[in-house]
Amino acid sequence: MKTFDISQDVLYAMTNPKVTFNQRLKDMAKVAENSIEIVEYTEKSREYLEKGIIMDMFEGKSPYRTRYCLPDYELFMKQGSKFLMLEPPKDIWEAVGNLLCLYHNIPDDGGLPVYIGCLDELLEPFAKDEEETRKAVKFLLTHVDRCFSNAFCHANLGPRDTKVGRIILEITKEMQRPCPNMTLIYREDTPDDYLQAAMETAMVAAKPSFANDAVYRKEIGDYGVVSCYNTLPIGGCGLTLVRMNLNTLPEMAKDEKDLLESVIPELVEATCDAIDSRCECIIDKCHFYENTFLYHEGLIKKEKDYMVGMVGFVGLAECVNGMLKADEKNERFGNSEKADNLGEAIMERIREEIDKRPAKYGRYCLHAQVGVMEDTDLSPGGRIPIGDEPELPNQIINFTRMHKGCDGGCGELFPFDDMVKKNPKYLIDILRGAFRTGTRYLSFYSDSTDLIRVTGYLVKKSDIEKFDNGNATMNEATVNGSGVNKNLHLLDRKVRK
Repeated sequence: MKTFDISQDVLYAMTNPKVTFNQRLKDMAKVAENSIEIVEYTEKSREYLEKGIIMDMFEGKSPYRTRYCLPDYELFMKQGSKFLMLEPPKDIWEAVGNLLCLYHNIPDDGGLPVYIGCLDELLEPFAKDEEETRKAVKFLLTHVDRCFSNAFCHANLGPRDTKVGRIILEITKEMQRPCPNMTLIYREDTPDDYLQAAMETAMVAAKPSFANDAVYRKEIGDYGVVSCYNTLPIGGCGLTLVRMNLNTLPEMAKDEKDLLESVIPELVEATCDAIDSRCECIIDKCHFYENTFLYHEGLIKKEKDYMVGMVGFVGLAECVNGMLKADEKNERFGNSEKADNLGEAIMERIREEIDKRPAKYGRYCLHAQVGVMEDTDLSPGGRIPIGDEPELPNQIINFTRMHKGCDGGCGELFPFDDMVKKNPKYLIDILRGAFRTGTRYLSFYSDSTDLIRVTGYLVKKSDIEKFDNGNATMNEATVNGSGVNKNLHLLDRKVRK
């Protein structure tokens, strides 16, 4: 066991003027967690972690709970909870109250829920009176925004058209708040007028995003979209996320053959080894499952298909451009068939290596990670860098091609000129066409709104301005959004006309 001097980190957390008390409390807990290290890494994993080739995503040196937790909320509504002393709800207010009680007791990384359920499906059975339902839903969304004000908190809607779904879209448009993030689950039979209502909300509130149900349900079964496009089984946990920085690979590879045949297999091995080591700490050393009522009441399961180790990646574009020494735009990733062929070969090789390795706990998934505020000159997942974007159809085709193997979630996002609000059917046509070709997940928003998509989460431009001027803001993600905006120029994305 390693120990670390944390005195300076404690002092900084205690005195940081740009965070609220609750944010400071959370930071202090993270400092304590990082004061010791009980994870036992392999030699190669530790080497790669120290060199920044892979990273632990700030989960802590000694993780004692899962990164993401997706309780079976439908089961919870049917059975209540002995631990929380809750009976199954009988009306809309009891349903909302029970959900809020459970949200406050979900042990995700940071102590805040990253998944609050498919809200319209959960609440629709209790929607007897429209006015009362509207009050209850607004109370729920307000409470979530004020008490879990972290843009990684995620709600799902759909795929059915429901009264509660319509109410949630209307209130989301009115509130224009970053939390909760939101995804509408799309099926071919999702009605056009419901999609139009969702698009109109997205153009004002930058949410919901849209997930291709046909693709994810075939791979995962009953799933939820959480945090930054992470797609995981209901009743399951994303145990840990270890991220590969593909931008480091050109320095390690002699040529393309060496990259594909030697460097990538070693990278995946080191990443999966690190995941196994961290899962061992969570499951065997800290006894996560045995220590939570969620497991004992059947709301999460300790079974192979429900325990997921997430293999994340960023920097595919920079890896490709570095390997090809591509300087001109027409030679670079997203604008050159040669570059895109190499990108696809890299992704297929990563997927192949993951598939051939049995996980020590549960299974692995591949996730296109959206970035952290410390990233510089590094594109999320397999996206085309800001400034290199081709025409819209070509960008969607490239995104679909590079993320075929991302069963753990991915996302692409497009800001549109404000005029698109007059023609939401245009966006529906884009969405349906893209999803029919296999695209997994898309986000649309207007370039004129205060709410913007940073990568996988939302912040308000006005909050970034406040934070940059030395003021605390309620939304924790503003800290990340400010840093990402400075380093990766998120406000400079190509605006579609």
